[in-house]
Amino acid sequence: MTDHTRIFLTAEWRHLVMFNYEIDPKLVNPLVPSGTELDKWSGMTFVSLVGFRFLRTRVLGISFPFHSNFSEVNLRFYVCRREGSANKRGVVFVREIVPRRTIASIARVVYGERYIALPMSHCIRPEGQDVVVEYDWDLGESRNTMKLTTNGSPVLPAENSLEQFITEHYWGYASPRRGGTIEYEVRHPQWKVWQARDATFTGSMKSLYGTELNAVLQRVPDSAFLAEGSVVSVHQGKRLTIGGPISVNE
Repeated sequence: MTDHTRIFLTAEWRHLVMFNYEIDPKLVNPLVPSGTELDKWSGMTFVSLVGFRFLRTRVLGISFPFHSNFSEVNLRFYVCRREGSANKRGVVFVREIVPRRTIASIARVVYGERYIALPMSHCIRPEGQDVVVEYDWDLGESRNTMKLTTNGSPVLPAENSLEQFITEHYWGYASPRRGGTIEYEVRHPQWKVWQARDATFTGSMKSLYGTELNAVLQRVPDSAFLAEGSVVSVHQGKRLTIGGPISVNE
């Protein structure tokens, strides 16, 4: 029997640019994994376009050459699952983008996540006392960019704030092609965040996210901030069944 608390991956997640959009729940209802339900903030449903740096990545304690440091961009929404008295608040990824096929393949096989490998670049630079963070990726003929300039100093999110809601979901849920739901835990400390002075997305993600979600990304974000990040650990996944969770490797 596999130990469900076993750490599968460790890394640092840094410079997390988070663009958050209120949406009609019907846009993501078909993507909600079985056994979970949409998690809302003040009655509102959000999706987030997130770009960040993966650093010092180790899989089962092993660091692989040329696959330790890279960028990721993903579109996510938020769910919860009740298990006894616990309310597990988690993230569901619509699609995730990384620059290397091997990374994408591992995530698809192990967690059932919908990763794709695309050409990517990033730029992180100071601008006076602020910081400019930019993530770029190519999708077909479209050059896509998310860019944020911070404003002020980083602080811990206020209790019950949108920033706290967005950053403090410590579970991941996926619906693999063979059916069911995979659940895995992601552990990290609470993150400080910078508010954004400027936040822009340019490009088209229609071929990856569809017409309606692409239209959402063309709007000015309802909120945008930069999270400092930290060391994280991603734990062994479990396949949820009516009778309870079992290891994804069983």
